[in-house]
Amino acid sequence: MLLPDQAVLDNPAWSSLTGHHAHLAIGNELVLHYPEDVSPFVGVRDWAHPEVWDAILEVFGHGASVGVSHAEPVLPPGWEPVFSIPGVQLVETAALEARPDEEAVELGAADSADMLALVERTRPGPFLPRTHELGRYVGIRREGTLVAMAGERLHPEGWTEISAVAVDAAHRRQGLASRLVLDVAFHAHRRGDRVLLHASASNTAAIVGYQKLGFALRRRLAFGAIRTP
Repeated sequence: MLLPDQAVLDNPAWSSLTGHHAHLAIGNELVLHYPEDVSPFVGVRDWAHPEVWDAILEVFGHGASVGVSHAEPVLPPGWEPVFSIPGVQLVETAALEARPDEEAVELGAADSADMLALVERTRPGPFLPRTHELGRYVGIRREGTLVAMAGERLHPEGWTEISAVAVDAAHRRQGLASRLVLDVAFHAHRRGDRVLLHASASNTAAIVGYQKLGFALRRRLAFGAIRTP
């Protein structure tokens, strides 16, 4: 497999919104975002561009909360930080042994309520009514109940981000999360992509688990939001 450019991982939302997810993109030539019921991610072409702040105002208006990730821009007067959460970005290594999972079932619009219910119970990160449209999502059901899931979120060129890794509390320590991560990775590899993950820096247990699967820390970053004047 040819190795994709890792530089796109420094600005994955922009790469995704101008590429694989261009059909979902809303905005202008400097700032793009997803529909509000799909994802809170915002892509900014270049935070150093002299017109970027006007471009954000054009897209979001005044007094709006705007998601910021993979960057910590210096805010102009009148702009305010809303929150900032330290995070990490991990990428696959040669140690990752991706494989399909026989019990995993693909999830879609008909499963949206079950996916949202699982997310509500487990809080893996932002997951909205149409987030499943970002890529392939899979889950494991037990007696009809969705007890574990994982799927694809951002798609920077050459890469697939694995996200929404969630397991119901009653079904943890059975390896379900690892199995689904490896299944998502397997199908991404079949398309020619490599895979990456993001996690809160405080979620050390998940980070250690991903490293055991064959992921390595690429960079530390922040996820947050700013408010327009």
